[in-house]
Amino acid sequence: MTEMVYGSSPVPVTEPVLPRWWRTIDKWTLTSIFVLFGLGLLLGLAASVPLASRNGLEPFYYVQKQAMFGCMGLAVMISVSMMSPGNVRRLGVLGFVCAMILVMALPFVGEDHGKGAVRWLSIGGFSLQPSEFLKPGFVVVSAWLMAASQQVGGPPGKLLSFGLLCIVVGFLAMQPDFGQSALVLFSWGVIYFVAGAPMILIVGITGLVAGGGVIAYGASEHFARRIDGFLSPDIDPRTQLGYATNAIQEGGFFGVGVGEGQVKWSLPDAHTDFIIAVAAEEYGLILVLIILALFGLIVVRSLARLMSEQDTFTRLAGSGLACLFGVQAMINMGVAVRLLPAKGMTLPFISYGGSSLIAAGLTVGALLAMTRTRPRDRMSDVFRRSGR
Repeated sequence: MTEMVYGSSPVPVTEPVLPRWWRTIDKWTLTSIFVLFGLGLLLGLAASVPLASRNGLEPFYYVQKQAMFGCMGLAVMISVSMMSPGNVRRLGVLGFVCAMILVMALPFVGEDHGKGAVRWLSIGGFSLQPSEFLKPGFVVVSAWLMAASQQVGGPPGKLLSFGLLCIVVGFLAMQPDFGQSALVLFSWGVIYFVAGAPMILIVGITGLVAGGGVIAYGASEHFARRIDGFLSPDIDPRTQLGYATNAIQEGGFFGVGVGEGQVKWSLPDAHTDFIIAVAAEEYGLILVLIILALFGLIVVRSLARLMSEQDTFTRLAGSGLACLFGVQAMINMGVAVRLLPAKGMTLPFISYGGSSLIAAGLTVGALLAMTRTRPRDRMSDVFRRSGR
């Protein structure tokens, strides 16, 4: 009777956060990430023991640290995946600004850790690589600018994002970190392409990148040495590429057996940049194909879900993040089999590295947030789209 007099209506029941998250998340992608992390711990048990022995530490010291940082990365991934695209955009902008400030500070307070490139900051006994966090932040900011440029009266987002790209690549090249620069360039190109860039412009930008590579070859001894080593017809068996190539050949289809591999005792970066060589030697081509399939599944499913996305920012940011994740894995494995020059890049969720694991969790968390299923054709969605 009260409802008839005052016209009140029942209060809508709001679905709890966790059940709604579980119902809308891409479970195949989520499961694939957990499998990759498990494989990373398995390979870390073999690859990091020699390093711990050389440094006088407990045998599983680096595995324990990898598990700790990996759990932190997974926690970040799940937390970010629960956010709305709008909140992911805010987090991405804030993260990009903070990471950019740290990257700009590297020439003054950074360290090279004997790698020939100033990429790390030492904070409270831990090493932080700001460029790992810069990449997903840059993708989100670029997608936001390009999406805004498609609105009536919007800013010149494509031009602004290109200017931002030049600044980011310039600071990364100063380290020098040409691998991360290539990733940033590729991700921006993907976003620009999805946003509707003409093909002639993409070709022109590709030509500029190639010209920049020629200039870098002449100006950077570090870059030239890696290119020369890649183009050389002969592989020095005493180099990392030589050890990795031999390990992959020795592994064959089924590997030499768990714990029987020898490359981990020779490669200083067996637990990071060349972890796939350890997998190929001890477990063979079978495990390598499984890892490839998992990365491929994550990228293909994400892009397929984004094809039906109506929000421009979500579609652009999700495409950039998916390709960023997949191409980083492709570069890491391509270096190990000598399809690409050495880049010093980790394999997401498998290689050891605190910055890499947490940044990978941030990247995939944002990607999962973008690819969650959302209700379609509600009147509120229609009004919101018509009001753009």
